Amino acid sequence: MKQNEIYIKRCIELAKNGLGSTYPNPLVGSVIVLNNRIIGEGWHYQAGKPHAEVNAIESVKDSSTLKDATIYVSLEPCSHFGKTPPCSDLIIQKGIKKVVIGTIDPFAKVSGNGIKKLINAGCDVTVGVLEKECKELNTRFFTFHTQKRPYIILKWAETKDGYIAPVSKDKREPFWITNPYSKQIVHKWRSEEQAILVGNKTVVLDNPQLTVRNWHGNHPIRVVIDRSGIIPDNSAVFDQTTKTIIITSKESTKKNTNTIIYETINTKDNLAAEVCEILYKHNIQSIIIEGGTRTILSFLNANLWDESRVFVGNSIFGAGTKAPDISGKLISTSQIINDTLSIYHND
Repeated sequence: MKQNEIYIKRCIELAKNGLGSTYPNPLVGSVIVLNNRIIGEGWHYQAGKPHAEVNAIESVKDSSTLKDATIYVSLEPCSHFGKTPPCSDLIIQKGIKKVVIGTIDPFAKVSGNGIKKLINAGCDVTVGVLEKECKELNTRFFTFHTQKRPYIILKWAETKDGYIAPVSKDKREPFWITNPYSKQIVHKWRSEEQAILVGNKTVVLDNPQLTVRNWHGNHPIRVVIDRSGIIPDNSAVFDQTTKTIIITSKESTKKNTNTIIYETINTKDNLAAEVCEILYKHNIQSIIIEGGTRTILSFLNANLWDESRVFVGNSIFGAGTKAPDISGKLISTSQIINDTLSIYHND
């Protein structure tokens, strides 16, 4: 592996520490190198907080060495004033002359402008090191800005005989097909994505909280498709612990609050696309769709999905609600005790 690739790979490793806490900003890592030795590094922790380049520069003990150092960053340094000042200006101000960048930022306010500003200031700029890997790191951010929709993850659990839910059950609570370790993984995933979506049948039958409880992290924004307005008022999704968007087909008589927002869609024929438009409007970059079957199928049939995560548990129902059929490229298969987890990408 070439020297530039070694340090950009480290930038990617650092950037992953921010997964779930940087929305709507991208994941970014930065490393500062002098004489083949890392003298500073940092990543973007949280939206509104200093960016990766700032944290890396501030971690350098002797700032006088910066003029002879090279700064590596997984994504193009910003060039505009947002919640924080432009990182490209800071790099120039500190006299750093060599800049190595993984990939260009797709965000219109930055795209190419940060690089242009650095070059115009006399910096030696290299772009496109481990570009594919850097884009994959920010697949949510890139999907949002290039396709004008969130990165969509479909997730469900099914029995060995292919059922996603039993014929009936006694209690209004989730029926877990998988073991507690798989459940913990699901809560970890929830902490990593910006939003979570279910249909009204799931809320009526299971009354899920759709929050992070078996893992440390932020609760995702809850999104519920309730076209007919049948969700009971005592449902857990109305507990106001986190922002919740209710998507309905008829104008709601209920008023929006700080945490409960109602959005209206117009058609049954293009449900998934209309939902994506609403999610884009709310600046949601990634969403995990947890059910039920009809909701998942609406996104599968519209080909509006990027990744599917499918658990197969150890139980057998014999009858019930059939699980969706998945097509796509199988990326990985793993065992969680007696559960099997398969991950597919939509190619």
